Amino acid sequence: MRVRPRLPSRSAGWARLVPRPRSGPFSARWWRSPLRGLRLTSPLGLVLLPGIVLLLGTGLLSYAAYNPDLSPANDMTPDKGWLGFYLFSWPTDPDWLYRLTQGVHVTLGITLIPVLLAKLWSVIPKLFALPPARSLSHAMERVSLLLLVGGGLFVFGTGVLNVQLAYVFPGSFYTLHFYGAWVFTAAFVVHVALRLPRAVRAVRARRTVRAGSAGAEESERERAEEADARLRPPHPVEPTLSRRGALGMVGGGSLLLLATTVGQNFDGLRRTALFAPHGGSDPGAGPNGFQINKTAAHVGVTPERTGPEWRLALHGRGRELRLSRAMLLELPQHSVALPIACVEGWSTSDQWWRGVRLLDLAALVGHRRQPPDLFVVSVQPSGSFRAAALRDNQVRDPRSLLALYVNGEPLSLDHGYPARIIVPAAPGVLNTKWVGRMTFGALS
Repeated sequence: MRVRPRLPSRSAGWARLVPRPRSGPFSARWWRSPLRGLRLTSPLGLVLLPGIVLLLGTGLLSYAAYNPDLSPANDMTPDKGWLGFYLFSWPTDPDWLYRLTQGVHVTLGITLIPVLLAKLWSVIPKLFALPPARSLSHAMERVSLLLLVGGGLFVFGTGVLNVQLAYVFPGSFYTLHFYGAWVFTAAFVVHVALRLPRAVRAVRARRTVRAGSAGAEESERERAEEADARLRPPHPVEPTLSRRGALGMVGGGSLLLLATTVGQNFDGLRRTALFAPHGGSDPGAGPNGFQINKTAAHVGVTPERTGPEWRLALHGRGRELRLSRAMLLELPQHSVALPIACVEGWSTSDQWWRGVRLLDLAALVGHRRQPPDLFVVSVQPSGSFRAAALRDNQVRDPRSLLALYVNGEPLSLDHGYPARIIVPAAPGVLNTKWVGRMTFGALS
């Protein structure tokens, strides 16, 4: 008997057209924590909003403090174009300005890390949600979220590596951090514009629920619940921690990082700054016993380069002078109390510096009335900022010195012997150590 072959049924054919259930992170069953929801993301977002705004503001100020439009020696991002639209001449008053702005930038950035990671964890299922875009506004939101997550991890990651002096970047930290920060800023602005109203409604609805039915706005609560439902997992597991407990852990982590970082800005608390690279090291005792970023040995400055044969080459208006340390000591000496603050976030208290004013050195080569910009070159054989430029307002400040002494004793080799620059409110790398040549003249 001939058997007729069995034809596939319509239902079987239709089944081939229906996509199989997704697995992995693209499946809703993959994300099962009951903590996820608008009630978790909203408080985190409202903490991050002012924190990141302040972080971005102090970061832009940090970049401006280098006066990058003055000279290529100061500019680590020569192709920035219109991204440098806001740059201005960095002032010298108050003398603790850079110490404050950069200290806040680094300390706040480290303190916000637990909040940022918790925020990213709370919304990470949205990165894998399908379809990729349901509308133009939804596509913008998805792209901004992707750039926000990637940019945030990149900017915070490079910042932490720089603070730890771990220069493992595939290029200059300044360049990577600068452009990464602008990508993050653009994504942050778009994301805030799209999400801030929802976050505010969620927090407001929660308060109205606690206040009772009197005066509660039902429609507002319903909209917040709908938004919360989009973040909640459809198949949650049993909770092991409350949302309040999770927020407490995040806050506790931030406070711990704050306590182990902020001390790098204060001499009496420096040993508590366990997270900072300069917190546990001992710079020694005596007048030269304060923080050093890079030692002379680290950058290849040997005693032979700074010994008795050392001379300062002074240039300006076609004149050239070569001055020994003994000759510099014969010039009028001035004393000032100024701190040192570095891009890594650490700073010292005021140290007493003594030496020759920059405006007096400018007068020696013909610039008596209006001292111009100054280009300084170190005897350091190589490395970033072995040369740096100072703007004319920095040169004219009577507190700006070519320092020969600190706290009553000659500079140590690690602190820049035989002579170093010290300028109020300038980043530490512009206070050039082991000065070999100074050229006065307009640079910009």
